[in-house]
Amino acid sequence: MFGWEFPPHILGGLGTASYGLTKGMWENGDMDITFVIPKPWGDEDRNFAHILGANSTPVVWRDVNWDYVKDRIGNVMDPQTYFDLRDHIYADFNYMRTNDLGCIEFSGRYPDNLLEEINNYSIVAGVIARTVPCDIIHSHDWLTYPAGIHAKQVTGKPLVIHVHATDFDRSRGNVNPTVYGIERDGMNNADHIITVSELTRRTVIEKYGQDPAKVTTVHNAVEPLSEEIRNIKMPRGKDKVITFLGRITMQKGPEYFVEAASMVLHKTHNVRFVMAGSGDMMEKMIRLAADRDIADRFHFTGFLKGRQVYEMLADSDVYVMPSVSEPFGISPLEAMQMGVPSIISKQSGCAEILENVIKVDYWDTHAMADAMFALVNYPGLHNHLRDNGLAEIDTIQWKKAGAKVINIYNQVINSCR
Repeated sequence: MFGWEFPPHILGGLGTASYGLTKGMWENGDMDITFVIPKPWGDEDRNFAHILGANSTPVVWRDVNWDYVKDRIGNVMDPQTYFDLRDHIYADFNYMRTNDLGCIEFSGRYPDNLLEEINNYSIVAGVIARTVPCDIIHSHDWLTYPAGIHAKQVTGKPLVIHVHATDFDRSRGNVNPTVYGIERDGMNNADHIITVSELTRRTVIEKYGQDPAKVTTVHNAVEPLSEEIRNIKMPRGKDKVITFLGRITMQKGPEYFVEAASMVLHKTHNVRFVMAGSGDMMEKMIRLAADRDIADRFHFTGFLKGRQVYEMLADSDVYVMPSVSEPFGISPLEAMQMGVPSIISKQSGCAEILENVIKVDYWDTHAMADAMFALVNYPGLHNHLRDNGLAEIDTIQWKKAGAKVINIYNQVINSCR
């Protein structure tokens, strides 16, 4: 598997989904998974996958001894793996910037030179593909499609790509031609394509010209919560709290949340609104809240991760995801796990599988405001969605999603023989 994020170091839903699916597949048994990421930190959960770092994979020969390698990267890689990889350098990459171990440095994030890092990652994939035996190659999201294609060319093994989002989702249709080209190239070279929703499947078929028989939907799920997280208790004030939690970007529809909040506050004053997250629209949203004269009832927390997310949900009465185009959207499932009723846009993939939520069109701020008002003022409705949501979410498991992916693997392997 080639991925770009892996918990606990995540910047969005991609890392969470990659972790959940990989663990769910492993729980089905008889799986040996090597998960490649640009930059491991050493604190990843390695109980169900071999974490391999692109930044610890040599592409240039260096005459180094075992102890030196152990001191340099022993916290993220077995030194023997480094030497095994060094034996499979396949070209002269001395022209590239490499470190004392002959490795390319990676940020582990989404830097300004992202396209360069994607290309470097695909070069490293050639060394890994020549070293680590596999039956199938699985690439998560467009950033790793070139790596998957290279690994397929090296090994002759089938390639499955996983579409967690397309640039049509991220850009509201104002597609970056370079990104679109990488996405389409990945799809054209894949033996099978997995999408996280029927919404995304239709985009892949209609916008990228893919054969419907080649594209299968496997909906995302959630990890069961520990008792510690489930039982988080936060000090509560007398006001109700309505929360938006996610990237504050065009795709997520934050302005619709602010506009709906303004309507609610015209009818009642016992509500506070939280916008948790970061993104390129954050300053614009702060100004919009001020323009609507609701800044005193609005809170911006910045980016939250790990336990902070669940503490925020434990402090919330309602969760809202007003996404304009959301391939899936795991956050409402996380809210439901914490007993927080959710309002989600009909334009989200999770709307295909969730029943005990309120669904509105992202642009219908009046309907969104009505739903918010109802959930903070009518305990019967709130409790109904809370209790039934908790029961529903227990049935949405990564192990089931993992079994579907394994079934796809078997079909692909058999058809490629």
